[in-house]
Amino acid sequence: MTERTFTPALGRFAPTRFYDPVVALTRERLWRSLLAMHVAPQPDDVIVDVGCGTGSLALLLSRVQPSARIVGVDPDPDVLRVARRKADAAGVAPEWRAGMGDALTEVLGVDVASTVVSSLVLHQCPVAMKRAILASMFSVLRPGGKVVIADYGLQRTRRMRLAFRVVQMADGKADTQPNADGILPVLMSEAGFRDVREAEVVSTVTGSISVCVGQRD
Repeated sequence: MTERTFTPALGRFAPTRFYDPVVALTRERLWRSLLAMHVAPQPDDVIVDVGCGTGSLALLLSRVQPSARIVGVDPDPDVLRVARRKADAAGVAPEWRAGMGDALTEVLGVDVASTVVSSLVLHQCPVAMKRAILASMFSVLRPGGKVVIADYGLQRTRRMRLAFRVVQMADGKADTQPNADGILPVLMSEAGFRDVREAEVVSTVTGSISVCVGQRD
């Protein structure tokens, strides 16, 4: 995947400047808090936020554990500019790196992260790219490290499937439907992660968001 082919934060839905207000409608505080709970950052951790977008998750993790090294990676210069402004305003200092999710080792190296996180990224990607990003996450993790992903997962009810159509209008059905069918934990296991589980499910106005966790041996 090249920098020319990444999907913007809101897909076809709206310009990047509207990303934070739109995501706030998805019970963002709840699922981000649950994600942070499963990360449980420690002072010496190196946590890589893949597809960090406007930096909301990286900033939250920085506030939860100021002594951890938080690195946000995203290919979109527009959202990284927003992330930097938000970090300056909040008085926290994550690192921001320009890079693709399937090329993390080119940006950071191999076996460097204690935890890799991602939120609302994989549902936008074709299945081949979902696999490539998960493989890249695995490579950048240290042995014994963990992955925590919050994204649209299996849409279990008719109500959630109907709600998820808004996301599919923005990001396209071909890329999003595998997530709605529950593919994410399967792909995580195929990438080499063990003990993969869907730890949390949060119903939102745009479909249900799952928090999935796994470990690297």
